[in-house]
Amino acid sequence: MEIIMFFLPLLLVCSISADQPETPLQPPCPQDIHAVLREMTASLTEQKVEIRTLKEHNKGKILPLGITEVPLSQHVLVNITQILMLFTQVAFSASLLEQGEGDTGPFNDHTTLIFKHVVTNIGNAYNKNTGNNTECHFSWHIGAHGDASHAVYALLFKNGERIFTAYEVQPSHYVTTSNGASLLLQVGDQVLLHLATNAKIYDNQNHLSTFSGHLIFTM
Repeated sequence: MEIIMFFLPLLLVCSISADQPETPLQPPCPQDIHAVLREMTASLTEQKVEIRTLKEHNKGKILPLGITEVPLSQHVLVNITQILMLFTQVAFSASLLEQGEGDTGPFNDHTTLIFKHVVTNIGNAYNKNTGNNTECHFSWHIGAHGDASHAVYALLFKNGERIFTAYEVQPSHYVTTSNGASLLLQVGDQVLLHLATNAKIYDNQNHLSTFSGHLIFTM
């Protein structure tokens, strides 16, 4: 199944250095959805058996006026629709820090941005331990206090391939930049937002640096 999704990150930057190692990726399939799918599959199988039994039992009987027989395919369609709905209920919003304030970066290499303060996570689309997500449309807005040595710079990656970049640098005042992308994803694809080498972003108790996303539709 191919999926189309949406993301919205907003990031801010000041100037305190930190050492944050990149976290290894993990598969993006939520266990609770798999459990529900197994349960619905078992239920569907049971219903199909019951429907066949009823059809055999009622074969040759005349149905009462106003009652029509519902084809088995219609019952199956209802269950498939319920299963597909599980994959359309996907959305999340998160900010960079759960508490306190400070900069993330600069680092000597690209570093996965992990947004710890998760406000909404419908469908467990966002993993706040790895920064991995399973959405389909992405946009990010980043900002920082001006610093000629460190840019406001974040990149969107899909399966290790750079997709789009948001970049700005100036020596003073406040700096902002943004970008976005709609991607066609398949099961197992990984999409991450990276802080670029020697860049930084800022967040505080007002949750200024945020990342949001939602599923547009399935294909």
